[in-house]
Amino acid sequence: MSAVHALAAGPALIGLDWGTTAMRAYLFDALGTVVATRASSDGIMRLPQAGGFDAAFEAACGEWLDASPNLPVIAAGMVGSAQGWREAPYVDTPADAAALVAGIVRVTTARGACVHIVPGVIERSELPNVMRGEETQIVGALASDAIAGSARTLVGLPGTHAKWAVVRGARIESFHTFMTGELYAALRDHTILGRTMVEPAAPDTQAFLRGVTVARHAHRAGLLATIFSTRTLGLTGALAADEQPDYLSGLLIGHELSGLAALLESRGATLAQEAPRLIGSAALCERYRLALAEFGCARASVVEAAAENGLWRIATQAGLALHPAIAPREMS
Repeated sequence: MSAVHALAAGPALIGLDWGTTAMRAYLFDALGTVVATRASSDGIMRLPQAGGFDAAFEAACGEWLDASPNLPVIAAGMVGSAQGWREAPYVDTPADAAALVAGIVRVTTARGACVHIVPGVIERSELPNVMRGEETQIVGALASDAIAGSARTLVGLPGTHAKWAVVRGARIESFHTFMTGELYAALRDHTILGRTMVEPAAPDTQAFLRGVTVARHAHRAGLLATIFSTRTLGLTGALAADEQPDYLSGLLIGHELSGLAALLESRGATLAQEAPRLIGSAALCERYRLALAEFGCARASVVEAAAENGLWRIATQAGLALHPAIAPREMS
């Protein structure tokens, strides 16, 4: 540890990435280094209405606040939804870190700590789109060197509700939501497609890419005309039971990317020319990277530590942390 870092090594901020099914807490020092983390399954939909948020907050952060009672706290994600601790109304696109700071709402915990909740973002149109938590991750990607200047960048956030955002410079200009992950879970667990499936011992890349290829060449047939092939290929012996889950995953992600390609083309761009930044779990981002390559998009890269970078950047811009010019770093 350098002498400068040693002087600033005391805790300076608590950041919470608090979603529907889980919560992750980060303890930052004054240089923005993450010095401790806590993971919890206390997502907002798993908490009792009376006192649930306070109890979950205490379980994750109480020890840190006992040691440093005046630590500022910032939170992002579904904790700011209508079902969250306190609703933080959406800010409109185009949105940057300054707009998010202006939309912060505050809630006081039972111990008297003030939690600053980051708002989500809404794109108002005939078919509106909203995000909560992803905006902070995108700000975090901007804070790293992954996205810089005034260039236009495509950012993908794979997950239950995958997001694809067009970012120009520091502003989220537009975005689209694909319910790919949730649809996969619903089809696997609650339709006839899951009846013949066997979970593979390891991910089957070949079966996954087969599904991507089918979706890519489906042209106008669309998702509803192709998903039943998960069953019929099994019935005819062309797809083994333990290949079917990855085939269906590839099929759904392939249709997602087909839709994304069409949206980009409507705006004069092509997916193959993009260099997307991917934010999410390493395994899922790798799956998307492989699928993108099938669409001729070979320059996708993964942004690390986006949530914690975003929490730190928004907190420093809001004056909650000590050194707003410094972006966070992972503790080695």
